[in-house]
Amino acid sequence: MPDYAFYIGIDWGTETHQGCVLDAEGRRVAEPAAAHSGPGLATLIAALRGVGGAPGQMAVAIEISHGAVVDTLLEQGYPVFTLNPKQVERFRDRHTVGGAKDDRRDAFVLADALRTSPGAFRRVHPDDPRVVRLRELSRLYDDVKEEQGRLTNRLRAQLVRVFPAVLGLCPAADEAWLWSLLDQAPGPGPAQRLPRRALRALLARHRIRRFTAEALHAVLQEPPLPSAPGTVEAVGEHLAVLLPRLRLVHTQLTHCERRLDGVLKELAEGPGPERSEHRDVTILQSLPGAGRVVVATMLAEAGRPLATRDYQMLRAHTGVAPVTRQSGKTRLVSMRRSCNRRLRTAMFHWAANSILRDPRSRAHYQRLRQRHGHARALRGVADRLLGMLIAMLRRGALYDPARRELPQAA
Repeated sequence: MPDYAFYIGIDWGTETHQGCVLDAEGRRVAEPAAAHSGPGLATLIAALRGVGGAPGQMAVAIEISHGAVVDTLLEQGYPVFTLNPKQVERFRDRHTVGGAKDDRRDAFVLADALRTSPGAFRRVHPDDPRVVRLRELSRLYDDVKEEQGRLTNRLRAQLVRVFPAVLGLCPAADEAWLWSLLDQAPGPGPAQRLPRRALRALLARHRIRRFTAEALHAVLQEPPLPSAPGTVEAVGEHLAVLLPRLRLVHTQLTHCERRLDGVLKELAEGPGPERSEHRDVTILQSLPGAGRVVVATMLAEAGRPLATRDYQMLRAHTGVAPVTRQSGKTRLVSMRRSCNRRLRTAMFHWAANSILRDPRSRAHYQRLRQRHGHARALRGVADRLLGMLIAMLRRGALYDPARRELPQAA
């Protein structure tokens, strides 16, 4: 990291931002503050320019890696460095034993930590606009998927009250054919009166072939669950509100999937001067078990380690690398919990899918299961996948199951 003439710490807030400017010797030069608004950020930039240094000679430390403040500083040419909030707490202990904390102190701690311990910081680089869109879409997809899960759980809870038989054909209550059936018959009584012709048409419209209309009709003819008077009507009122919301969320989820596919296609096929994301997409998609959501999450959340082909950083960000604590004769190895949770979830699904589709991943999983539990074995499979991914990215090669296994990245 080069030496800078000034070191700036910014304690970010939702309403105001507190800054602290130190010179190379650690003396306070200025402590600008600005509101979280367009004019406020313009005032902050003007205050930094008033210090006298060129933007390239003024390093900025902040706890976040995105947002309006970071975007403004990067646009103006300031080198921006980010630090985990937990590390900021450790640096704060240098200056206060009693645990005192305020915005001015935190801004000073950030600036002084960047001046004295630059190796602890990670430099922020502006992302490709397509990667920014991909990140937003992948996070939106997760939010909508979670909302759909909450709504289907509520629907299932209502069906358990009065109509549990139909859950034998759709245990999660998350399929559109069931929603259409409940539109026509929101309770066991109306469902028993549905003719086979209507059931056959419903299954054909939703392309359901794993069971027949006769089997569905037999399930609907089962004796209803005894319930208190008015319970069936009350459940029907609940379903009348719940089913339209389920359809809306399902439509939004489908829209997110199509937009994710579109952005991934742009990255894979579009021109990218001084960028390698388009090639990275193709390589990622060639690996077994890496579907749309996994590829989008990896590119959106781990763009920097992928761009620099940094295997160790990628292991840490995804939570695959273990944490070792050793003192004297005591040595403990535990799961890493300080990581990107979205990347951890993506790696879990990637590893779980790979052992179903790739014989080598499955064999590796079975070897690990002889010594470890399921979760630890999956992390081992994920580690192997990351090693292959980095080796493939460095070579620019697609995954070839017929080829001898690539050596794991160092």
